[in-house]
Amino acid sequence: MNFYWIKTNCFIKKLFSNYVWDIPNTENKIYLTFDDGPTPEITEWVLEELEKHNAKATFFCIGNNIKKHPEIFEKLISKGHSVGNHTFNHLNGWKTLTEEYLENSKLCKSAICNLQSATCKLFRPPYGRIKASQAKKLKQLGYQIIMWDVLSADYDATITKEKCLENVVKNVQSGSIIVFHDSIKAFPHLKYTLPKALEILNKKGFVFEAIK
Repeated sequence: MNFYWIKTNCFIKKLFSNYVWDIPNTENKIYLTFDDGPTPEITEWVLEELEKHNAKATFFCIGNNIKKHPEIFEKLISKGHSVGNHTFNHLNGWKTLTEEYLENSKLCKSAICNLQSATCKLFRPPYGRIKASQAKKLKQLGYQIIMWDVLSADYDATITKEKCLENVVKNVQSGSIIVFHDSIKAFPHLKYTLPKALEILNKKGFVFEAIK
């Protein structure tokens, strides 16, 4: 069995208060995020689903995928979504030397900036694993470290697609940052969960915003 926080608890948020776990507001705004793309067909499918509900989201992109699929990256920018740095090679910060981690993140930044005029200042560590030394350096470079409040666990083949949907709709509240993945591994669950989650949360009066 895999153990992880579906709903990030208050203790974790307070312990790591220098990271962004949610964005409290009184307007029922929530923040859908997608990690690991851009991925051919899957990211484009996500964009179509978001457009059906006039929903904006934030895509934390792997630099190597941006380099391989620049046209998809440019498409999500043109649709008004935000983008963030997810390292160039999806590095696990706990297993990577700080300088190597920083250099890899800079490579991702270059891939983003080559295709987007605006400066990218959002960063999400792959697997949510980052050393304090790495986070400190990134924050000195002007990044916000964006974590999450609700984890869909769409990548987890040991759970059902119905459980994936439940993870989202039962835990979202105003200000929540929700994690999905526009990846091949996650797509079987994502294909079921995202359309239904968008419909359910929209009916509940939530507004889907991108992180700026």
